[in-house]
Amino acid sequence: MANVEGMKVIPPHNRYRGGMPKIGIRPVIDGRRRGVRESLEEQTMNMAKSVAKFLEENVKHYNGLPVECVIADTCIGGVAEAAQAAEKFAREGVGVSISVTPCWCYGSETMDMDPYIPKAVWGFNGTERPGAVYLAAVLAAHNQKGLPAFGIYGRDVQDAGDTTIPDDVKDKLLKFTKAALAVADMRGKSYLSMGGVSMGIAGSMVNPDFFEDYLGMRVEYIDQSEFIRRINEGIYDKEEFERALKWVKANCKEGPDNNPPEIQASREKKDKDWEMVVKMAIIARDLMVGNEKLAEMGFEEEALGRNAIAAGFQGQRQWTDHFPNGDFMETMLNSSFDWNGIRQPYILATENDSLNGVSMLFGHLLTGTAQVFADVRTYWSPEAVKRVTGKELTGLAANGIIHLINSGSAALDGTGQQSRDGKPVIKPFWEVTPEEAAKCLDATQFRYANLGYMRGGGYSTDFTTRGGMPVTMTRINIVKGLGPVLQLAEGYTVELPEDMHDILDRRTDPTWPTTWFAPILTGKGAFKDVYSVMNSWGANHGAVCYGHIGAELITLASILRIPVCMHNVSEDRIFRPSAWNAFGTTDLEGADYRACANFGPLYGRKY
Repeated sequence: MANVEGMKVIPPHNRYRGGMPKIGIRPVIDGRRRGVRESLEEQTMNMAKSVAKFLEENVKHYNGLPVECVIADTCIGGVAEAAQAAEKFAREGVGVSISVTPCWCYGSETMDMDPYIPKAVWGFNGTERPGAVYLAAVLAAHNQKGLPAFGIYGRDVQDAGDTTIPDDVKDKLLKFTKAALAVADMRGKSYLSMGGVSMGIAGSMVNPDFFEDYLGMRVEYIDQSEFIRRINEGIYDKEEFERALKWVKANCKEGPDNNPPEIQASREKKDKDWEMVVKMAIIARDLMVGNEKLAEMGFEEEALGRNAIAAGFQGQRQWTDHFPNGDFMETMLNSSFDWNGIRQPYILATENDSLNGVSMLFGHLLTGTAQVFADVRTYWSPEAVKRVTGKELTGLAANGIIHLINSGSAALDGTGQQSRDGKPVIKPFWEVTPEEAAKCLDATQFRYANLGYMRGGGYSTDFTTRGGMPVTMTRINIVKGLGPVLQLAEGYTVELPEDMHDILDRRTDPTWPTTWFAPILTGKGAFKDVYSVMNSWGANHGAVCYGHIGAELITLASILRIPVCMHNVSEDRIFRPSAWNAFGTTDLEGADYRACANFGPLYGRKY
């Protein structure tokens, strides 16, 4: 059993520069005085208060901090009060806007005009006052002005005095808020590119225009030689290194070395590699977010970090042909615990695949969970499995499976050794216990690198993901002339009989972590069968997030104006801005493409 006795639980905090974005609630009202407005003030403000209370009780930031709602000081009946609310929101750091009303209001006079803040409007479905009429009018104004907004309209009529929020309204409020907060959380942060392009992988050709125009982020670049400089000059916390190395020796067990005996590294070389990879993990973290201890050591510049909410490490080949690989570094940083305790994962893409790093970031921002980076390696048909193993796939795997496997960036949480109600899960980091961290470590071996691939040595993570977990695999791709597109596949992890797993796993690389994935099929398009899912995937990598979050990802993509080219989310779960209806209501995928092309990226020029 891994020794995690006394493991600290690091409380949620903001590790990045800039405050956490707040949710601005705008109570919008009929501006006519001498009876009309006065009769609506209490109901309108109570709507705002009820939304604020609901969101503060049910939504957390990705780092575990509670969300904070800011309500306009007065109801908004015209342009002056709209400007007053905008001033307050700017002062308070509001990054998401929700307008609420039970009545008719003056659309263009009361609407939120900030082009960069995601916005939604809840128009109360009651017969006493025409809240639904205002909702339609103000959405038309948003659309006409090129400021897409989400319309929220309850299915059932409510009484004027009803202060409850219907379930369908709650669902849309949550879907919008989670996606909108993810958008706001990315703005102003960095992607740190450590090294250059790995082995010609397109995703590691880091595109600053994409990050700037679509995500509101900047790209920072360093050469991998910075790791060597910091190691040689001692620019890392020595005390933390000694503590980390001791923790690793106690908790990270080595697996068998699969290299031919004649080329296996000596024990001395392996021990030096352990020291190197631990230093690499500490340095990569410091590069991303800084470390105050470095300033105490006289390294004030290095102490600041790059405010990187996500990063990528090139590794192959220039680094791994000579130095230990980045697999341990990537795995540990992506996990929700290490030698310092249980803490928020860092998002670090192997092979500097920035587009998969962004896919991982999306999942983390929406859920607070650790992410699994993987090659979308092999489609195994039921026929092929039976031919090779002599056994048939059953259960969730009956229609075939996709082998997800990669040497780096698979968080230890991906073992599935955490649990809720007796079922395997990947928890938000603030729910992970030391005992669950120990189980993740116990389910993992660290295997010495395949020296054919990685001549410099190092350690790769080896585990098999537990079955039965709902997951969503995602990927951002960039297509010339089109720009970025998002694809996603909801499905389940599956477990295979041990002998079947061993036969299939040995055909790839048994020293790497494996997730067997069974996507949910719809019988149409890319989800006609499992083969079509694999055959339609747009790149060599995918990011796996716990939970069926396809609907939230679609909402997030629409805010950023990134079309979704492949998904298996049912139509009733899809929530996009009202303007999307103007581009077609029967072909939702085509409408999404047309709307995104029309409005262009959220923060910049059309791609």
